[in-house]
Amino acid sequence: MSDMITADLVDLDLAARTKQAAARSLAERMVALGRVTDLDGFLADVEAREAQMPTGLDGGIGIPHCRSAHVVGPTLAFGRAAHGIDFGAADGPADLVFLIAAPAGADDAHLAILSSLARSLTDPEFTAALRATTSATAAAALLLGEKPPQAEPEVPGTGGESAGGPASEVTAAPGGGAPAEPFRIVAVTSCPTGIAHTYMAAQALEQAGRDAGVEISVETQGSAGFTRLDPAVVAAADGVILAHDVPVRDRERFAGKPTVDVGVKAGVNRAADLIAEVRAKAARGEATAPEDQDATAPAPGTVTAPAPNTAAPVDRGGEPGEGYGARLRAWLMSGVGYMVPFVAAGGLLMALGFAVGGWDIDKAPSVAEHFAWGQADSWAALMFQTGGLAFQFLVPVLAGYIAYGMADRPGLVPGFVGGAVALTIDAGFLGGLAAGLLAGAVVRGVQRLRVPSALRGIMPVVVIPLVASAVVGFLMFLVVGKPIAALQGALTDWLAGLTGANAVLLGALLGLMMCFDLGGPVNKVAYAFAVGGLTTPTDGSLKVMAAVMAAGMVPPLAMALATTVRARLFTRAERENGKAAWVLGASFISEGAIPFAAADPLRVIPSVMAGGAVTGALSMAFEATLRAPHGGVFVVPLIGNPFPYLAAVLAGTVLSAALVIALKSHRGRPAAGGDPSPSATDHKVAVTA
Repeated sequence: MSDMITADLVDLDLAARTKQAAARSLAERMVALGRVTDLDGFLADVEAREAQMPTGLDGGIGIPHCRSAHVVGPTLAFGRAAHGIDFGAADGPADLVFLIAAPAGADDAHLAILSSLARSLTDPEFTAALRATTSATAAAALLLGEKPPQAEPEVPGTGGESAGGPASEVTAAPGGGAPAEPFRIVAVTSCPTGIAHTYMAAQALEQAGRDAGVEISVETQGSAGFTRLDPAVVAAADGVILAHDVPVRDRERFAGKPTVDVGVKAGVNRAADLIAEVRAKAARGEATAPEDQDATAPAPGTVTAPAPNTAAPVDRGGEPGEGYGARLRAWLMSGVGYMVPFVAAGGLLMALGFAVGGWDIDKAPSVAEHFAWGQADSWAALMFQTGGLAFQFLVPVLAGYIAYGMADRPGLVPGFVGGAVALTIDAGFLGGLAAGLLAGAVVRGVQRLRVPSALRGIMPVVVIPLVASAVVGFLMFLVVGKPIAALQGALTDWLAGLTGANAVLLGALLGLMMCFDLGGPVNKVAYAFAVGGLTTPTDGSLKVMAAVMAAGMVPPLAMALATTVRARLFTRAERENGKAAWVLGASFISEGAIPFAAADPLRVIPSVMAGGAVTGALSMAFEATLRAPHGGVFVVPLIGNPFPYLAAVLAGTVLSAALVIALKSHRGRPAAGGDPSPSATDHKVAVTA
């Protein structure tokens, strides 16, 4: 294990001034030792991980890391920078940089060492020793060593002046009785790669728990696997902290308890605040566990079945300062994210049915009643009717998972019911949005009701589905559904009648939206708008779908073209990404341009938006139509006016590539393989998929 880091992987005088340059400098040491096989491929994986969430931590620490197929074995490189490097931490730049490289199939033993390092980074003595050492060999040994032991808080009465101090809340009960029980917390931490933040958040919570005098047990759901908390410990807990960026496994275990639900970085940076928040919720009686829990709790070691997912309201507000708009966006993206696979499967099956059987295939009899094995029309009807059934789930799935994003599993039933009502009354896509938000709001309201202990066990399986579904059905059928249906009908009629300048302007707007955040919320709004029109297809809605897909193809194709025409303006990693972008763009995967936009947003994003607007406008002007919701150039046979359509895509691609090249040439870029210039990275912003 000791070869995971050696003195050759330590740079105590790291000269880099940007995080890209720092990662490259440390990665080059890994390549020299044969730990990484492809420098640019590995750095692209590091950059992709960085785009998910900044890896800077309070205390002057940067910890870029990833799992990559280009890594031979788990490796750690350490650099100490005289000049601070911005890794996105709230308290400023980092002087301690740890580059963690894990192979795609890293074994648990090595990952356990990496998790131990992550925990050690929360110890001020450990980081102070790294800042003070003058020997690369000593630094490597320190990084492989055990974390210095923490002083255990003294129990009152066992040690002099510390009795009754703030280190512990195990205090004598009034009247000299038995000591009061400490507040108990169970927590789960997890991050996308399960290597660093997972364990750092756990360590921070454990330390904050010791400081606050509470008992805290943390389950780390990381790459090295996880050991479930003892059911008896969960049952006895007074509160729950979930610090995660990926779904918590077996979450239903914690139902019925005061819960704080945040991102994993909050667990690292605000551990003490999270403990205070969960204690405040418990004090207010928010979704507390059954009052007789202490009397009925299982004995230690007894394995009990997890409680069903009850009415426990979950604080899904995220980081401090996150407003209602950010939460609304997250809820809507939850619904759209689950809806997209139904769109792809159902829409493409329907489009293939049209391609094989002709435009009147929708009039074919049911294949359940009539199917001829040797006739192409029967197979076409089979694909069309199967795709049509999948498409019927779009609105219910959208509504159900919007409600799920707001209220977790209890929101699913009323959300799906509300979405089905939206279909019944022809409220369409807009009705699904409203139904999902209504269902989530109703469930959250029911969850906050104080109910007798005897009813808590049936809340998630009987009371919440019954009450919330009834309320949502009433609201959708009799209150908000009909006005939304009227609005949906007016929107459909408007699309059907779009011609001339109005259609061109709409195409330009949709093109701008598709290219603004490359698969992010704005992109998804435009895409969902187009897909919603396919549920009741008209000539106008088919034109909108064509314009949206054409514009979405432009960003990756433009970057692929730019890296081919003027390769010297791009780094080696960008040129490699450019090769893949040809295929991604042709397949209508806008996210293929994210690595370029993340590295240079102020030049790339405006350029691709301009090209997307031109493509969307031209597609509408050419009156191109599209019945397939996905597929890129692979569904050209299903496009109406295909040659003008492809010309529109080509025009936008050339324009965007020309703008990117012009802007980069004006400001300057590094020669092949060089570090990005400060001008290219000083203004980097987060771009999410």
